[in-house]
Amino acid sequence: MNRFKEIREDADLLQKDIAKVLNISQQQYSRYEMDICEMSYEQLSTLADYYKVSIDYLLYRTDERKPYPKSIIKK
Repeated sequence: MNRFKEIREDADLLQKDIAKVLNISQQQYSRYEMDICEMSYEQLSTLADYYKVSIDYLLYRTDERKPYPKSIIKK
């Protein structure tokens, strides 16, 4: 199962709910869950912040949900 779908369903949310967070259509979000399209870095970052997880967790690079500490260096 795609991690985007897994974490969304764990939070009892619908695709349209997350699409609204990302400011995209439900259809576009569905493409991400089906691995038809890839999310941009900005969208991954938004989703990670929303779920309070790391981008690595969303991308199956780790099974640790806890996000990393925030950087003290500003952009």
